[in-house]
Amino acid sequence: MSLLWTCEEMMAATGGRPIGTLPEGITGISIDSRTIGEGEAFFAIRGDRVDGHDFASLAVANGAPLIVVSEAKLPALGRLTVPMIVVDDVLAALGRLALAARQRSRARIVAVTGSVGKTTTKEMLRHVLAPSGAVHAAVASFNNHWGVPLTLARMPADADFGVFEIGMNHPGEITPLVKMVRPHLAIITTIAAAHLGHFKDLEEIAAAKAEIFEGIEPGGTAILNHDNRQYDFLERKAQEAGVSHIYTFGQHAKADFRLADFEGDAESSTVWAVLNGETSEIHIGAPGRHIAENAMAALGACFLMGADMPKAMEALAALRPVKGRGERHLLGIGEGHLTLIDESYNANPASMRAAIALLASATPELTGRRIAALGDMLEMGEFSARVHEELAGPLLAAGIEHVWLAGKEMAALKDSLPGNVQVAYFEKTADLADFVVRSVMPGDVVMVKSSLGLGFGKIVAALLDNYPAFSDTERHS
Repeated sequence: MSLLWTCEEMMAATGGRPIGTLPEGITGISIDSRTIGEGEAFFAIRGDRVDGHDFASLAVANGAPLIVVSEAKLPALGRLTVPMIVVDDVLAALGRLALAARQRSRARIVAVTGSVGKTTTKEMLRHVLAPSGAVHAAVASFNNHWGVPLTLARMPADADFGVFEIGMNHPGEITPLVKMVRPHLAIITTIAAAHLGHFKDLEEIAAAKAEIFEGIEPGGTAILNHDNRQYDFLERKAQEAGVSHIYTFGQHAKADFRLADFEGDAESSTVWAVLNGETSEIHIGAPGRHIAENAMAALGACFLMGADMPKAMEALAALRPVKGRGERHLLGIGEGHLTLIDESYNANPASMRAAIALLASATPELTGRRIAALGDMLEMGEFSARVHEELAGPLLAAGIEHVWLAGKEMAALKDSLPGNVQVAYFEKTADLADFVVRSVMPGDVVMVKSSLGLGFGKIVAALLDNYPAFSDTERHS
């Protein structure tokens, strides 16, 4: 297995000092003591809830050949005999290693931000660029102050493409991250009411997302959503930041990478895309118009970076929904089956509407029902009651007659739904999980969605635990 970093390179980049006889190098970097891979160094960063130094012994027990620790924590690690690199601050050292990774790389770098669709677009880029070279991208939604440097430090020196997701909850958070990544091309998927409690309005959110322009390499490119109401504002911000080339995607007639037509079913989509003036019919292995729209941005990035376009378009057929973002499970129940749509990773008003549309496109079997199991959208601040109430409109328009809710904020939606909608409401996620497991029936389609803090993954897990996976072979036998 080839080395990601030699220990000599790591010490030079981090400014660390060695303890013990260091190995020649490492094959990877981990911050999770439970999942250390062979040859991976453990960086004992201090997170929001736990300090990695408390798990250093577990990392060693699980095979870490090297650990990176802070000077201040060294006395507490006295019993460990594993080789160490000692630094002033582990997260800061990881950031310095990330800068060294970017400095040595010859890869074409793409950065993605936006209120909705960052992770899905990142995964699309991984898919569509793969036929044209070695792609390095984050394994999950590693888009914050530790996730971005970790992803960058993990980038192999010989990568052809690097794909980075950059998120934020507050103004000023994107700037240091994008200046670390230094993308050649940046995509803003859309501007929507995410984290609205930390901002005055959508324009403030757009201004925070526009920080991504500050790190684009000289001569670089931005791809913006021409359908979004904040487009003119973002275009102006890109120009003010000196971005050399600005392209657009969407359904707008003037979009450079245009979604001309869309046909979708419960499992996939067919789109007609106008790219560089040519119309192509493209099959996408994931459902939803919002997926198709972001595919235009991903294909636009491919085109601008000189990737193999026929192979990129073909690769979209193999795309599958990301876990917690539209992933589907067919589960056996009684003599039939039910469909679970897992949207449990996160939620804001825009992604809620997209998920409701996805549920509306699904067809229950026999006497089955379309069921929306929804939890609070967090970080909405003073706007919370209003944005939860406003979900009633999309649910009614989609014909969703069974709405199962949990969370204090969802009480506002409960009170806004008319009597012909069958509503079940609980304050606690655990109580809703019990209700869902007891109440689903053969033929049902259940869509589960909430902000991550509500823990709706427990509802998904409860369904998966209680009802066996139902294969396509069994379904059609």
